[in-house]
Amino acid sequence: MVTLYWAPQTRSLSILWLLEELGIPYRRELIDIRAGRQSDPEFRAINPMMKVPALTDGPVKVAETGAIVAYLADRYTAAGLAPAVDDPARGDYLRWLFFAGSSIEAAYVQIFTKLEMNPTSAGWGSAERVFDVIEAGIAGSGGPWLLGETFSAADISVGSGLRFGLLFKIVEPRPAFTAYVERCTARPAFARAQAIEAEALAARGG
Repeated sequence: MVTLYWAPQTRSLSILWLLEELGIPYRRELIDIRAGRQSDPEFRAINPMMKVPALTDGPVKVAETGAIVAYLADRYTAAGLAPAVDDPARGDYLRWLFFAGSSIEAAYVQIFTKLEMNPTSAGWGSAERVFDVIEAGIAGSGGPWLLGETFSAADISVGSGLRFGLLFKIVEPRPAFTAYVERCTARPAFARAQAIEAEALAARGG
């Protein structure tokens, strides 16, 4: 069975959301990062970076949020959250799937730190470019999702990243962003994931 190692108020929410979208049986192993449980040898054997989320699926160990999303969407295909390898949409899907970790998070770091970098040297170009590209991608997809009419795991990656930015007022609340995140968070699977997180927070008293 799939086991998710997670903690509330972390990137784990996106994996909870994905697992709820997939509809597969899974178990959750709460890692109390406030108590330093991420440094326990048992967890470090799963993710030496001592970060959540992490995941096991039988003998398989997967860390890094983007890798977990890619693994689950390709491993459990019944939900149709990943285009097939020979599907023409696969290229766009992969680009957006990894955009959150490689570009959105880097843009947030740039904004937080007020880092000035030459856009030709930065892998993400610039924060403004990142957000312009997302806006164009949403507007130009021909549908409500990044792949048009088809919701995919890429929407979980990008939607989670944008939601974080809007929630903490890091991202300019452009109408396209607000509407896209509202569509994402209106999904029943997201509501279930959020309820799981809220229950864990209530149990720990915070």
